[in-house]
Amino acid sequence: MTATSLPVRPAEAASSVVPCPTVGELPSIENPLKVAPKDARDLSKVFFDRLQVLEEGTHAYQYARNTLIEMNLSLVHYAAARFRNRGSGAMEDIVQVGTVGLIKAIDRFDLSREVEFTSFAIPYIVGEMKRFFRDTSWSVHVPRRLQELRVDLAKAQDSLSVDLNRRPTVAELAAHLRLSEEEVIEGLIASNGYTAGSLDLPQDNNDQHQGPSGRTRSLADVVGACDPAMELIEDFQALAPLLATLDDRDRTILTLRFGQEMTQSQIADELGISQMHVSRLLSRTLTKLRKGMLAQD
Repeated sequence: MTATSLPVRPAEAASSVVPCPTVGELPSIENPLKVAPKDARDLSKVFFDRLQVLEEGTHAYQYARNTLIEMNLSLVHYAAARFRNRGSGAMEDIVQVGTVGLIKAIDRFDLSREVEFTSFAIPYIVGEMKRFFRDTSWSVHVPRRLQELRVDLAKAQDSLSVDLNRRPTVAELAAHLRLSEEEVIEGLIASNGYTAGSLDLPQDNNDQHQGPSGRTRSLADVVGACDPAMELIEDFQALAPLLATLDDRDRTILTLRFGQEMTQSQIADELGISQMHVSRLLSRTLTKLRKGMLAQD
């Protein structure tokens, strides 16, 4: 079925065009959403012809544009039907982004091109839908190049699995796709970002996966661990105001020693003082900070 041969629903067979009154020399349509696709194609030509001469921002212009949108929403639902397996919740989002594509098509359509509006609009509508899936389907955002590589890898794996009667190796995938093994490995790793499992996902319901309270352990119970670096956060928060009390030279020495990991000899050369002097200053500063930290406990 082509975009220009949409089915006409029985409930839509009757036109909703009201002979009068008119709006900006255009027929007044009581309910544009109920206009049958065949009638919508004919009326759209009239509305587009008038839209080109109406002044943008006027009531008549807004009426013509809004009516075109509502009359042609059936194109959005037609294009969205191919994504029906995504679920009812996703379908609402698909229709919304498809409507954005329809509006873009209406704003850019030119009757002088002598092409059916349905043929012109469908690529805009489908394009917005595909862009929506590209931007939202991945649990972790990865570059578009890797998103496209994932599709190529999936097709290659299916094809080679049939030919080889086993899963193909990285080398075989690289040869099939004419890529380097490093690129294939990068694509396989990036594919892991397409879907994500919840840390609350329960493990298999058996004795070895039972927690101390008798409940089924979650994935977080199995793989979770305390990050030792978390203990440093409070130390950093307590240290910040103490660092602010140091003079510029002491802060510079700390930055060179612990920030840039320079040796005392290198710091001495940088500041033009002796290494022994650097050692004394560093020792004095650390002692001051240590006492300040202990005083806060």
